[in-house]
Amino acid sequence: MLISVASGKGGTGKTTVAVNLFLSFSSTEWNEVASTRESDAPRVQLLDCDVEEPNAHIFLKPEIKERRPVSLPVPLVDENKCSHCGVCAEVCAFNAILATNRRIMVFEELCHGCGACSVFCPKGAISEKGRKIGVLETGLAKKGIFSHGILNPGEAVAAPLISAVRNTALGDGIVIIDSPPGTSCGMVGSVKGSDFCILVTEPTPFGFHDLQIAYEVTRKLMVPSGVVINRSDIGDDRIERFCQQSGIPVLLKIPFDRMIARSYARGETLTERYPEYAEMFRELRHRILEISRGNLKTGHAQGRPN
Repeated sequence: MLISVASGKGGTGKTTVAVNLFLSFSSTEWNEVASTRESDAPRVQLLDCDVEEPNAHIFLKPEIKERRPVSLPVPLVDENKCSHCGVCAEVCAFNAILATNRRIMVFEELCHGCGACSVFCPKGAISEKGRKIGVLETGLAKKGIFSHGILNPGEAVAAPLISAVRNTALGDGIVIIDSPPGTSCGMVGSVKGSDFCILVTEPTPFGFHDLQIAYEVTRKLMVPSGVVINRSDIGDDRIERFCQQSGIPVLLKIPFDRMIARSYARGETLTERYPEYAEMFRELRHRILEISRGNLKTGHAQGRPN
């Protein structure tokens, strides 16, 4: 089961929810109940797809077992074959190629690796080379499997690295995906194809506005979703009214608590530090599983056609 955790804006507590839900699923209690295999291999995984600023590792402190570079294919022009027709520049949607009657200039930082220039070059003068954009790290953390991507500083194209992290997902078990904040292509690539999406928000004007956009994205992707309201005892009740009107379940309310800020600053996890929050995330785990089972029984889900 793929469970993505997303937010319409940064700073809502998305990673806090992802990390503590991962710990709840990777607990001894869960594994004893859920395991149907004789193998001792972990069945729970966290994928940190927020590759521009990954920070789940700060709390989980994983033991990294493997590191490998992730590259983006960029054009390599053979000037001896090039006729300077300009077709490559015409088909490039990202203005990564400038063609003159004397030479072809490639701006690798703008290239998205679509390959259109090499496909449409009439002279076969364009091949591709790899340009490293980041690194993928995988390992073990808290009785589970951990993967994250680290994008190179200043790198503008994150999607290939996000895809590389997503491709490490287990074939079975529980996979928690910590998506990038916002609703751009990085968030879409992380959430698309998941079985359930947790939308983390806060009761502020910005939080309410961005939740509406994030919910619309999950609806378009046909991914069922529920809402976690962080700092729930500030602001007003607009988010709860919106959820009620839209038929979105409110899965959990997390109070504006000084203990959370202290734990965050120390790199501690709530479920390991405070029993009351461990119980909260157990309830969140149960709610998600109940909703998912209900969707399977009825053959449809919120945001999905019958």
